[in-house]
Amino acid sequence: MNIAVIFAGGSGNRMNTKSRPKQFLELNGKPILIYTIELFDNHPDIDGIIVVCLESWIPFLEKMIRKFEINKVVRVVPGGESGQDSIYKGLCAVEEYAAGDNTIVLIHDGVRPLITEEVITANIRKVKEVGSCITCVPAIETVIMKNKENPMDIPKRSDTMIARAPQSFYLKDILTAHRKSRKDGITDFIDSCSMMRHYGYELGIVQGPMENIKITTPTDFFVFRAMVEVHENQQIFGF
Repeated sequence: MNIAVIFAGGSGNRMNTKSRPKQFLELNGKPILIYTIELFDNHPDIDGIIVVCLESWIPFLEKMIRKFEINKVVRVVPGGESGQDSIYKGLCAVEEYAAGDNTIVLIHDGVRPLITEEVITANIRKVKEVGSCITCVPAIETVIMKNKENPMDIPKRSDTMIARAPQSFYLKDILTAHRKSRKDGITDFIDSCSMMRHYGYELGIVQGPMENIKITTPTDFFVFRAMVEVHENQQIFGF
């Protein structure tokens, strides 16, 4: 089975919103999170969706799931004390729902509503090929790396990519890594691919679209709004 784990547990402090977390901000009457969920709900190869949500917002999310006729959400679970802990809770929910050696999980940010069906398909295919998939985009600006040995190392831009989402794995592998990190007391992995790399797993890469941004700031929201308008115009005018 192919299960999407959509993380929507953040409070969105950088968005400076007062009334609601960023994942529930609305565009054309629809929350950002629902835009994201719909991408997986409409994909023919996705068998189920687990959403990890701020506990106090679960009733609202369940109402939105019904309103927008989302069919594949099989469970909504409350988030944990950190992003890493929240993802682990989501993975445990997948284990309860669809445990199996061939179960693939696609871990995705609830505030990345601009991925495509092709990216989801490529993630599933790449996991079957090499055991994992990290969606990336090319670095379009210079990246500066700081470390003790070399205070300012500047890699070639052509050798550098930026990790985004989905980040996809066999369920058994990512759960093993999470449980090792909990046993080792490591609670600050920035994302799933960092954890998997730390524990020696091979990482496959697919290139996603540049517009696959994470909506974190007001500027990001304006970009999202513009992209939705572009897609709507394409449907109406055919360009």
